[in-house]
This record gives sequence, C-alpha cells and structure tokens, in this order.
Amino acid sequence: MTDILSLSAAQAAAAIEAGELGAQELFDFYRERAQRDADANGDGLNCFTWVAEGVSDTPLDSGPGWVDATGTSGSGPLAGVPLAVKDLFCTKGVPSQSGSRILEGYRPPYTANAVTALTGAGATLLAKTNQDEFAMGSSTENSAYGPTLNPWDRARVPGGSSGGSAAAVAAGLAPWALGTDTGGSIRQPAALCGIVGLKPTYGSVSRFGMIAFASSLDQAGPLTRDVTDAALMLRHMVGRDGCDATSLDFPNEIQLPSAERLDGVRLGVPAELRALDADTAGAGAEIEPGVRACFERALELAEELGASVQEIRLPHAPHALSAYYVLAPSEASSNLARFDGVRYGLRATDAEDLLDMYTRTRHDGFGKEVKRRIMLGTYALSSGYYEAYYGRAQRVRTKIAEDFRTAFEQVDLIVTPTSANVAFGLGEKTANPWAMYLSDYFTVPMSLAGIPAISIPCGLAGPGGPSGEGLPVGLQIAGPAFSENRLFDAGFALEQALAFGEGAARV
Repeated sequence: MTDILSLSAAQAAAAIEAGELGAQELFDFYRERAQRDADANGDGLNCFTWVAEGVSDTPLDSGPGWVDATGTSGSGPLAGVPLAVKDLFCTKGVPSQSGSRILEGYRPPYTANAVTALTGAGATLLAKTNQDEFAMGSSTENSAYGPTLNPWDRARVPGGSSGGSAAAVAAGLAPWALGTDTGGSIRQPAALCGIVGLKPTYGSVSRFGMIAFASSLDQAGPLTRDVTDAALMLRHMVGRDGCDATSLDFPNEIQLPSAERLDGVRLGVPAELRALDADTAGAGAEIEPGVRACFERALELAEELGASVQEIRLPHAPHALSAYYVLAPSEASSNLARFDGVRYGLRATDAEDLLDMYTRTRHDGFGKEVKRRIMLGTYALSSGYYEAYYGRAQRVRTKIAEDFRTAFEQVDLIVTPTSANVAFGLGEKTANPWAMYLSDYFTVPMSLAGIPAISIPCGLAGPGGPSGEGLPVGLQIAGPAFSENRLFDAGFALEQALAFGEGAARV
C-alpha cells in the first residue's frame, strides 16, 4: 500500500498517472487530515479557515484535471493533487476573507488567476489557509481567526503572513500550498517551518483575484516540501494575464531541477547583511548563533559542490526595511480604502449617517496592525509629507535595485539566511511592532528589487523541535529577474546534499 504521507506532490501526481493511487483516495486522505485540524477546537494548528466537503462539492470552475463526482479520474499535469490556498485568493463561492473580520464570510463571484491556472492543470482545491490580516504580519498572529501554531513547537509562531499555508505543508495537512510574498511572507514562514518557499520575479504570476496589500510588491508563489514541487507548481502559474497589466510573459519554460553539483556557480554573500547586529539594525536584530552556524555550514557545503563564494556589497540594503515600511503601508492605505461597508463585507448597521457607517465598519472590521499601517501610509502620502517620505523611499528602492544589478555582474546568485532567528514564541513580539518588522530584514531587499528568491531548509538550531533537537533554519538564494530555473537547480543540489526534511513535523 502506498504511504501517501511520504509522497511529495510530484510523486503523488506520478502515482496517480501510473494508476498506483486514486485521485479521490488522495483527496480524501488530505481532506480528513485538514478537517481534523479544523475541528480540533483549539487543540489543532489552526491552519485553515475553510475545508472542502468534497472535490465535486467545490463550486470553482473545473479544469481538465478536476476529479469528477465518482472520484475515479485524475488527469492533467497535476493529476488531482489537493491544493491549499491562502485566504486572500478569491475563490468562486468559497469564503475568501484575507484573515479579516471586515470580509468575514465573503464569497467572491470569480476565482484568482493563479488558482484557476493550478486547478486547470489538474489540482483540486482542498482548503483555504489562515494568514495575517491582509497579509500584514510576520507571525500569523494578526489573523482575525486566531493564530496558527508552528507544527515543530506549538508554543511558537509559524511565521507569516502565509503561516497557515506553511504550517499545513510542514505538518502534512496538505501536499503543497499557495501563498503570497510582499516583503517575505512566503520565504520567512517557509524557513520557520522547515519547508521550501519561493517568491517569483515580480509580474511573472498574475495578481488578478488576489486581495491586495501593496500592489507593487505582492506576488503569489508556492510553499512546498521540496524544490521539485516548487518548480512543478510554478510551471503552471507563470504567464501574462490580460486582467493584470503588471503581469509579464515568462521568457522560458520552468524546468524540474536535476543538478547535483554547483560547479562554476558564483555565490555572493552581502557584507551588509552578513554582519547584521544590534548596531546596524537595532536591538533584537542580531543573527542567532545557531542560525549563523547553519548558514556558514551551507556555504561550506556549496563550495564542496563546486561553487565559489565571495563577499559582495549591497550598500543600500540596510535601508530596505525602512523604505519598505513607508512604501507598503502607503499602498495599503490606498488599497484598503475600498473596504467601507458599502459594496461587500461587514457593514455597521447602527450608524447615524454615511460617515459614521464608514467609521464604525472600519473600526469593527480592521485589526490593530491593519489600522496601524493604514495610518502610517496615509500620513506618508499626505500633503506636505509625500516627497519627504514616499518619494524618498522610492528613491531608496531604486538604489537597492541598482545595487543588485551591480552585484549580479560579479556573481550568479546571492545567498543569505532567510531569517535571523528560528521560530519565536507566541506573543513574544506582538507588543513591539519594530521587533516584528525586523523579521523581514533579509527578505525585504529582494522584494523591493522585484527579483526572485527561494528559501530552502538548511539545518536545525536552538532549543525546541519535536525531540528537542532544534528548530528549522532557512537558506535564502536570490537571483536576477527570471532566473527561477537557476534558483531551482542551486536549491535542488543543496537540498540533496543537506538531506534535510526527514524529520519534518508531520502531525
């Protein structure tokens, strides 16, 4: 009998195609696991905001690989492999709430392009995953539906904002999941949960149907058990979409990785990020000793595989976080203006007039972090301050992009830790927003530059873990625009050499 839990998504698709596994059997297996977590009444991980009752019951438009009511078929490249989807993706007839009370119960009349692309290739919608409200957070503690827990240690966070997707994959509650990354919201939770997470090149995946946070930064991407699954998933997501003017034609086909060595690959380590400490970024920003040790070991292993490692300069990278927390809240203040109680979602019914209805709806519907960022963004865009804050932040963003272009003339890929720390405790940083924002220190520069970056597990560090052996550490690999194939090859070679993942936190 096939051990379903041990199968990656790619392996499950191959087993279905070979007739060794039924698509309905696979769906039922994961649906039972997901529903059990959803029904745990506080004893589960709280990964999901909605779980499908059955494949044929989901009202999404079906693609060629959609499993029929009998559950006997599974066709298409993704062969009926169940897919968990972050709550901010619109899914026709299915709750799409972006982790917020202001959209509680909202069922959109259409489906996001990224989801349609995957279901059209044969994937089946398994569940919607919990997230920080409107993707604003680094711990999934800002969800209106309660925090998600890290499957490695339930007293710790899974990262965010795609924490529900990351925890579901790490715990074996879904074979893979769709997330979004604005400043690190795929890569950071992937690192903290010990899985693979990719932020693709900005524009390579359509944003149509994604409930927006910061439109010039938001990007959909995969969260998977291994690099091969990430490549397989991205292959069916990329491409130009007439509904998204920022989407682009991907210049080449995504290939499944097979490289076993890194011969000739030039890896660059940014001096500014490698030396991160309290003096350069503020209190609480130091790289934990265990994280640094795992990172240095990964660099040594890369050299053993044939890569060369050299120090590079990204002189404006230390300013990335400050620029990001001007730009992203500014865009959020504009995007979230549409949530006013008039068109959809929550509406305050006891208001005295229209202005009072707006005020009460937003007061009751938005959480503290969302309100904080709306206020920051509105202030930065206000008359008399626009150029001093937003305009200056945009210039810093340009300088950061120029730094990366210069660096990629010297090296092929850039490597850093994904996060300066392993998963931190629930509630540990909620009272200190700046400490929470520092969680994205290593990931934000790549987001501002619009370049792709992948996080792969590179070891365990610190206390915790199922047997006290430590918690996952992530290695981030970044490349120039549209270099995803090179990222997959490098990540795959390191993944095989590191052989990390056998102790994954399945529940």
